Amino acid sequence: MSRNFELLQNIGKEQEYFQPEAPVLTETMPAPFAVPAQDGLSVAGATPGAMAPAEPIQFSIDPVQLAELSKVVQRLFLLPGAEANRTVVFTASDTGDGCSWICARVGELLASQITGTVCLVDANLQNPTLHEQFGVPNHHGLSDALRQGGSMRGYISQLSRRNLALVSCGSESKDFQGMVTSDRMRMRMNELRSEFDYVLIDSPSMSVSEEAISLGSVADGVVLVLKANSTRKEKARGAVHDLQSAQVKVLGAVLNQRTFPIPEKLYNKL
Repeated sequence: MSRNFELLQNIGKEQEYFQPEAPVLTETMPAPFAVPAQDGLSVAGATPGAMAPAEPIQFSIDPVQLAELSKVVQRLFLLPGAEANRTVVFTASDTGDGCSWICARVGELLASQITGTVCLVDANLQNPTLHEQFGVPNHHGLSDALRQGGSMRGYISQLSRRNLALVSCGSESKDFQGMVTSDRMRMRMNELRSEFDYVLIDSPSMSVSEEAISLGSVADGVVLVLKANSTRKEKARGAVHDLQSAQVKVLGAVLNQRTFPIPEKLYNKL
């Protein structure tokens, strides 16, 4: 199956996923992505420093997919002034929706566009996969930082791009429950924010834990990843309802693995 994705707001699909079918759920999907995207990869905005020199990205992706990912990056991170997000949590309404893939690709593409620094964090302690996206080992990462002392720098791995780093899940632990929602996690998050210009967090899905809510409360907001032709509308609406009820800002949603075509007339307006 081809890997594809798009912002739901761009094609009106947020109505299909988030408009309630019954009066019990009254929330609809927010539409914060209002800044028009530029074509291709020449996206500019309020970034820490000048635009980064062109560097090849490490993952294989076709131009159409790359253009769509570029829009996600711009509308999340390259907004002008105070509107730009610096710390964003990626979660899914259910497992297997491709959240880690989206988080990794957005992080690397963001790093390719700026001279600032980007850190990816695998907060899915039960089922970590973010390190696999870059083909690096998972050791001495977040779980170790939450159990041990020392500077957060000792738990950060440098990736192939000079301004992109990873905090992998770390050592396996039977007592992972509650670690991500602890006060120590908040402290470690503060350390990462002071070290990096952007922090992207891969969180467990909303169907298995409420850790995305806890992480979202100390971040600029949460992005919900949905899988085309798979994510059930009631689960997506329920996830948004839970986040908003906890006063966590929902920055938007990304529809992953879209295989149905968009009419050319409509696509040209994206």
